[in-house]
Amino acid sequence: MEQGDWLLALPGRKVPEELQGVRDLCKAPRAPGLAPALPAAPAPQSSPGRAAEPDQEGWVCQARQAPGGLGGTGAEWCSWQLSMAGWRGPATLLAFLLLCPLPSPGCPAVCRCSSGEVDCSYRALRVVPDNLPTNASAAWLGYNHIAVLKAHAFRSLPALQNLSLRSNVLVSVHSQALAGLGALRELDLSNNYLTVLTAETFLPLPGLVTLNVGANKLGQLPPEVLKALPCLQELFLHSNALRSLHASVFLNLPALRSLTLQGNPWACTCEIQPLFLWIMGNRDKVQEENLILCRFPEHLNQYPLLAIGNESFSHCQESLLHPRDYAFFLLIGPASFLASILICLLLGSLAMAYNHLLNELCYW
Repeated sequence: MEQGDWLLALPGRKVPEELQGVRDLCKAPRAPGLAPALPAAPAPQSSPGRAAEPDQEGWVCQARQAPGGLGGTGAEWCSWQLSMAGWRGPATLLAFLLLCPLPSPGCPAVCRCSSGEVDCSYRALRVVPDNLPTNASAAWLGYNHIAVLKAHAFRSLPALQNLSLRSNVLVSVHSQALAGLGALRELDLSNNYLTVLTAETFLPLPGLVTLNVGANKLGQLPPEVLKALPCLQELFLHSNALRSLHASVFLNLPALRSLTLQGNPWACTCEIQPLFLWIMGNRDKVQEENLILCRFPEHLNQYPLLAIGNESFSHCQESLLHPRDYAFFLLIGPASFLASILICLLLGSLAMAYNHLLNELCYW
């Protein structure tokens, strides 16, 4: 049954002739997300030689042509139909609102648009469509073949709050790819092939609340990457290639309340101790903490990180020097020793020359 037939084609109900025009308008074929198609206005008489045929519900739909080539928007045509019917009142207004939806901005031909949502998933897209509706509040672009997000990929979508690009083949995101999405609150980049994220990428998203970059190939996440997201509450980092992660990453996220870290090849060495201590102090924020498993060293493979215990890191306190510091001292030590010998030799030579000069003066 077409949209609106439930109102006008109830069993045993005689449909007023005044509403025939409204029904015909709303039964006219139209593309999803676009304004209603504009059928022509009723002609004074049926076209000769063409008989009217009842449709599935018993309606009689005839070819129509507007007098004088009437055109205009869907709202104008509906208004014309109602005025021609001469049947005004609350019931007519209700039928108009129910059966004649307001026009909406254009929708890409490969997508479906409804109530501010743009669904372009499962369309084998290789690039982001150019003509996304400017009033869209949600855009679903998952399960396509998009590999690169270029600069200004979404142009200006000031009302967009939810953007999903999950399960594509993304390998890179330009630092200006998300420019113009200042109202975005949820971003899903999961199940792709991203290896690195830059701080500039998230600068246009100060109000972002949820970021999902799980199931990618991220090998590191510098603290400055998420510094521009003070409102972030949910962060998904599961199933990446992270071996370590400094706890200072989370110091820039004061609103964080949910975090996933499982599925990464964590190296349970002294370097992971700051992350271990942060998790121990924020266990209410970490999801599935028992699935955060060590991959290295070999004797701790598949061992839960939190089961190691703080005492396992006691040997890490014996030395406060980083390996780079040892290298520095190994290089600077011998060099300073040789320099000191040369300085001593120089000073000794000067002293001997001075004594020799004094002896010669005394002799004269």
